Amino acid sequence: MATDTVPVTGWGRTSPTTARLIRPRDYAQAVAAVRDCGARGGIARGLGRAYGDAAQNAGGCVFDMTGLDRIHVVDADDGTVLCDAGVSLHRLMQVLLPLGWFVPVVPGTRQVTVGGAIAGDVHGSDHPVAGAFSRHVLSFELLTADGSVHTVGQGTPLFDATVGALGLTGVILTARLRLPPVETALMSVGTERARDLDEVMARLANAARRHRHATARIDLLARGAATGRGIVTHADHAPAAALRPGTRTWREPLAFRPRRLPAPPAFLPTGLLGRTTAALTGELRHRRAAHARTELRPIPAFFHPLDGVPHWNRVYGRGGLVQYQCLLGYGEEDALRRIVRRLGAHRCPSFPAVLKRFGEAGSGWLSFPAPGWSLALDLPAHLPGLAALLDGLDEEVAAAGGRVCLAKDARLRPDLLTAMYPHVADFRRLRAELDPGGVFTSDLARRLSL
Repeated sequence: MATDTVPVTGWGRTSPTTARLIRPRDYAQAVAAVRDCGARGGIARGLGRAYGDAAQNAGGCVFDMTGLDRIHVVDADDGTVLCDAGVSLHRLMQVLLPLGWFVPVVPGTRQVTVGGAIAGDVHGSDHPVAGAFSRHVLSFELLTADGSVHTVGQGTPLFDATVGALGLTGVILTARLRLPPVETALMSVGTERARDLDEVMARLANAARRHRHATARIDLLARGAATGRGIVTHADHAPAAALRPGTRTWREPLAFRPRRLPAPPAFLPTGLLGRTTAALTGELRHRRAAHARTELRPIPAFFHPLDGVPHWNRVYGRGGLVQYQCLLGYGEEDALRRIVRRLGAHRCPSFPAVLKRFGEAGSGWLSFPAPGWSLALDLPAHLPGLAALLDGLDEEVAAAGGRVCLAKDARLRPDLLTAMYPHVADFRRLRAELDPGGVFTSDLARRLSL
């Protein structure tokens, strides 16, 4: 079992802390790591795609679970898979697509582990149809603070406390997932542009009723009558009948071929992705979408274009980036309009600003998705006045009964947590019973008193 003391940071690279990184290679080593993690406790970590401090533990231990990466059983008749929690969604796609199955929910990157997808209860652009990841988890094995392993199924308090709780109830070892069938590794994708935020919301709502996937990119630097303008994208899994006979995709309809581009340099100038670049990008994107069109795109190109660029987070410079994602319930559209106007007035250069619609909430006590509008922004951490701006947005969101996504957070004030997540008291109570010594902890848990 490898051990190193190293700086650990989230994908945003904004607040590194030093921890003892432990890499268990089997279940026995994982148990030993938990039992020997010391007074500062430990937290599980996958591929490090949480933007904030959820998988950091200053002065304590971080368990790198990527060494537990076996796919045990794929039931191609029943559409289920049993795998270790360290298996990535990328690896699952490689194995499942040729068999005619797909991962149940696709977040913004496939470079996330199954354990991380459960711990973050990740969501995709088809949330109104598919829900969050936990809906498709039949059961998982959880290593708890006393060193015992529990098989946890849906409909139990431990299941509801664990999904979305970012590793604070224990270490997920294995999971059994239910899978959706697909006929090809392609998506049928349509785009259309909208002249302002109200039209974006109307077109997005219409697209979500007619297609499995629907999302919108908002231009936060557009002003005046164009405030909140955007591009709405909708998509469905392409059927085999949509492929042109004789083509490569027709001969190999389920081939999974992600592209890989060169990584950016280790250090880029801070401010490279500034307001001028963002404004130009937004204008070019808007003009390119002048006419509605439909095309076939490979699954990697549609869902994860940035995954083809290793270490793309470096393009934000040494200061890193802050991802801010908030949720506002249906009926709170005025609050969404105010937030977009505030972001526009601050001239926020977000790459990108993504609006989605969410459907029914899952059972997770700390899960982010609930019915409403989700707005996600990638912002340069060096942006002047950013901290005060986001604090103000937090207060606006909380006052409207909304919430921010904890898996992407590194700065939320603890006094707003209860207003955003009404089951926090239930979570703290169960965690106190399950882990009275605070074995599982993180920088986020200490910051928010979880």
